[in-house]
Amino acid sequence: MLDITNEIYTNADKARDHLESIHWPDGPECPHCGNSDSDRITKLKGKSTRPGVYKCKECRKPFSVTVGTIFERSKIPLNKWVLATHLMAASKKGISAHQLHRMLGITYKSAWFMAHRIREAMKEDVSSSGPLGGEGKTIEVDETYFGKRETRTPSPQRRGRPYLKGGRGPAGKRAIVSLVERGGKTRTFHVQNATKANVRDVLVRNASRKSTLYTDESRLYPELGKEFAKHETVKHSAHEYVRGIVHTNTIENVFSVFKRGMRGIYQHCGEAHMHRYLAEFDFRYNRRTALKVSDKERAEDLLRGARGKRLTYRRTNEANYA
Repeated sequence: MLDITNEIYTNADKARDHLESIHWPDGPECPHCGNSDSDRITKLKGKSTRPGVYKCKECRKPFSVTVGTIFERSKIPLNKWVLATHLMAASKKGISAHQLHRMLGITYKSAWFMAHRIREAMKEDVSSSGPLGGEGKTIEVDETYFGKRETRTPSPQRRGRPYLKGGRGPAGKRAIVSLVERGGKTRTFHVQNATKANVRDVLVRNASRKSTLYTDESRLYPELGKEFAKHETVKHSAHEYVRGIVHTNTIENVFSVFKRGMRGIYQHCGEAHMHRYLAEFDFRYNRRTALKVSDKERAEDLLRGARGKRLTYRRTNEANYA
């Protein structure tokens, strides 16, 4: 439960101390040269010096705990950033920029940009995390369609034939491919078209081929399934949803939470920003209560992931506010 009286949410200095304890558990470390020798780092003091500024004697550059993070160069008090990260980490279906704007007492434009910076911090480093699944583990894969596509690039299968239905159905919607390891993590991706080649690319980059693969009867998966240790399907068109342990209900649950959040909380999302919203929902699912992760731990993980992920307003201003 959020304790709004906690000083890290009301006092910028306490919020900075909290951030330093997470990023520098063994003492300050220079983000410019990597120096962590306490004898070669001094804390600057004085009336004209900003709070929390250190000086590295190796590279002779000043720095603070916010350098190289999503908080760098922000004029919003750090305690409001810490509160916003907790609210986004603890809200299962998300929290809108309008709600942040009202609760934090900042402009809507600032709240919108803040939310996108926080989503950037939620993004998983896939290269260091490694593939999902493995020997004896099960992965469910499925695709879904959500939101009106803003840039419609015909798939190769159309061979130049025009769209005749005015954008109804999957042809006019954004394609999303997701995989989830049962009892583990999920990864979700926005792809231009859900073709065999695109789905295979997502799978082979993110799933161990030693895994057991469960899918629906889509024609995307029969050939792809042969590359995995085992592949079984359920036939939704024949109203078969569970056959023993064979089902895709886990991934359907992931999609359900995502769509309820997008429709009920965010209501609109520019296609250019879809990948950040997917990262947000993946972050919370991968640290869900069922895995014994508390709201506090999830929020601290989010603050920890803020380093090395700068995001400028120019990069986010590619589409209308979401």
